Amino acid sequence: MALVSIKEILTDAREKHYAVPAFDVSSYKMARAVVDVAEELRAPVILMGLTGDMTEEQFDHMSVDMHSIAVGASVPVCIHLDHAMDFEVIKKAIHQGYSSVMFDGSSLPLEENIAATKWVTDYAHMYGVSVEAELGHVGDGIVGKSESVAHGDQGHESTLTNADEMRRFIDETKVDCLAVSVGTSHGVYKCTPHLEFELLSRLNEVSAVPLVMHGGSGTPDDQMKEAIARGISKVNIFSEILEAYYGAMKEFLNSRTNLALWTMTAEESAVDALKAKIKEKYELLGAVNRV
Repeated sequence: MALVSIKEILTDAREKHYAVPAFDVSSYKMARAVVDVAEELRAPVILMGLTGDMTEEQFDHMSVDMHSIAVGASVPVCIHLDHAMDFEVIKKAIHQGYSSVMFDGSSLPLEENIAATKWVTDYAHMYGVSVEAELGHVGDGIVGKSESVAHGDQGHESTLTNADEMRRFIDETKVDCLAVSVGTSHGVYKCTPHLEFELLSRLNEVSAVPLVMHGGSGTPDDQMKEAIARGISKVNIFSEILEAYYGAMKEFLNSRTNLALWTMTAEESAVDALKAKIKEKYELLGAVNRV
């Protein structure tokens, strides 16, 4: 259909009370699998490039690969730069065809986060590129209790988003969507998280832009649905699709005594598992038949 901005995709999601899964992809095969499933389900696509997952050369190649997939797709596709903190990398992504970028200043003091995010939005908007930012901080390493998330117990470094600060942040930075911290975290959960739903409702009331959940992998389905009902419009997913892909590949390879296999043969079950997980997330978030 077309390469579109994240603003266009998430505006519809917020108005119609569903969320769009956003998948970090680090190979052509992964990106192709996401779009194949989305076309089958008639759903919008957010393909994300994660700088920490790619070398500089891979970054360049993935820009070309994702763009070629997007322009040939029959559904709207956004190419989104995930968790960037380097202005030069953000500028590079914009000029390589990304339609959306995320500046992650969540570990900075509020004033510095506002100033840096404003610089990014001013620059990106000149080129028609949308911007996601983060307020509060979604950390790594799950403890499973919202109280611990708020206070950083067991080495966890998340801080919950403040509604009053959010109002000012959005007004001054002019971001197009905002990642908030309400009890999720990046990576693989060690125990069940418990999201701060009352806080999320308050944030959604205050926010002039769609809200984003980072750390969507492993969040229980019932909590995910409640989060969407309370305003989440985009959910980032990476760990779960990696587990599906490599889990199926490991099972297949362990069943073979001869590993001199065609690459397509070795990866067939892994890609099938990847697609099944992608489909599961689209259905859970209510994004099917939205195109």
